[in-house]
Amino acid sequence: MRVRYAVAVAAVMVMNRISRLSGRGSGTVVGGKAGLKIDAKLLAELSERRSTVLISGTNGKTTTTAFMAAALRTRGPVATNATGSNMPAGHVAALVEHRDAFQVALEVDEAYLAHSIVATHPDAIVLLNLSRDQLDRMNEVRKLAERWRTALEGYSGIVIANADDPMVVHATRAVAKTIFVEAGLVWSDDAIGCPSCGGEIVFGHGWACDACDLDQPPARWRREGKRVFALDQQRGNLEISIPGSFNVDNALLVVAASEALGLDVGAVCSALTSVGTVAGRFEHRSIGGVDAELMLAKNPAGWAALLAMVAGQSNPIVVSINARIADGADPSWLWDVDFSQLAGRTVIASGDRWRDLSVRLDYADVAHHCEPDSRQAVLRAGHGGGRVVAMANYTAFGDLRKLS
Repeated sequence: MRVRYAVAVAAVMVMNRISRLSGRGSGTVVGGKAGLKIDAKLLAELSERRSTVLISGTNGKTTTTAFMAAALRTRGPVATNATGSNMPAGHVAALVEHRDAFQVALEVDEAYLAHSIVATHPDAIVLLNLSRDQLDRMNEVRKLAERWRTALEGYSGIVIANADDPMVVHATRAVAKTIFVEAGLVWSDDAIGCPSCGGEIVFGHGWACDACDLDQPPARWRREGKRVFALDQQRGNLEISIPGSFNVDNALLVVAASEALGLDVGAVCSALTSVGTVAGRFEHRSIGGVDAELMLAKNPAGWAALLAMVAGQSNPIVVSINARIADGADPSWLWDVDFSQLAGRTVIASGDRWRDLSVRLDYADVAHHCEPDSRQAVLRAGHGGGRVVAMANYTAFGDLRKLS
């Protein structure tokens, strides 16, 4: 064992422990940063002789990683970055914490996929979707798709890819072993321009470019309701505990990956039911005696999925928006979200950027109240009793989780 490696691992353990004990963090990043400063090859060394699955995409990474970890546990212990720390420092922290686990499931930030492939040499990569997110630094989706494509050139492992997303399909065209899954696309606005030639992607029954040969590939896995079935007629029940049709799609990608990795599909489908709330998503929390269901959405695609899920309900809704560093400093994406679906319900605008949100709700003809303080907003929404739905973007969601 190299001295530098040993010192780096010790630094990760010590710094993460200090972070947790001091209450300044969850111990999933700071130690990893320290370890990488000491040994730049730390992630690669920690990944040696391990079977790794990477999960990446704009939306659904954390939940899908939790599903993947549950699937892999049917075969043994798993190292995973369960809290969503999805850059190299978080990966290092997770692998140090679970050094005895041969299997690894890592959530990977879209911009770090290339780095993670080189460092971990994964057996499989699960690709969910690509859409705009954090507009001040990651606004060009086609450019990101091209970066993925370059990263995957020469990759000899298995890619499990969402056939419904043109950006994902383009990224995988050079991969020899790709398993396509009909995993849904709730937001197609960022996929209208063909990533291959710049032509127009036409959506209908499937999708295709009107100017080149890029079109939707046949999928080996698809679903009807909660029934999963493959083209070779292998079937299994897919029941999950987390709400949302989009989460069933995420689970289906994991089932497809599990089969490719030689896991028992029946055992995996059963294991997925054990995944409850993931890093607070869909968690029920009592805030001042009010039952609040917490929901996270970070970008137009995420908001479209959540708003479709709660359509037809009558529960009061708190919408909380921040624009801090982790959210992206540009909240103009609010104008791409169809908030008109909230009309007729009790709606309260909250968060650091409640004024921006209030203006957007006005233009969507959604009558609402304003309460900057998120705790007071929940109490106001729940004054009549019953459950309150609290929807928030990234740091606003974190603020809600701290309330009691």
